[in-house]
Amino acid sequence: MTIATATVTRINRKSALPVDGIEPYVQKKGEEYMGEEQLAHFRNILVAWKKALIEEADRTVGYMKEEASNFSDPADRATQEEEFALELRTRDRERKLIRKINKTIARVDADDYGFCDACGIEIGLQRLEVRPTAELCIDCKTTQEIKERQLA
Repeated sequence: MTIATATVTRINRKSALPVDGIEPYVQKKGEEYMGEEQLAHFRNILVAWKKALIEEADRTVGYMKEEASNFSDPADRATQEEEFALELRTRDRERKLIRKINKTIARVDADDYGFCDACGIEIGLQRLEVRPTAELCIDCKTTQEIKERQLA
């Protein structure tokens, strides 16, 4: 393997996971799709992601308590309120994501993870690495998005 090939391989293996510190899963030859090792890998990703989101929410609460001030200048007060509103909106989205992560962890535990809810085929390791909460294969998701655009 040349240096260029090794660099490309390293770049390609760079994780697109939502959490740091977990290497992408490398499927072994002849390995069964969504066997014990793969399920454990994705469960670890989901648990780490959930933990990171909860920690971020805790940091936000601490930050907002520390930074909450009564500014005499209305512009400063408005700026702070807008900043807090943006933070709270972000945390609300993350709260919904945590709910989805919990649902996905339950699917992993029930051995019902990694298969498309619409057609039943394998979602695929690469798609799950990027979007561990995916419930649809790429074809069904694309079809769903096209239908949503047509109805909107």
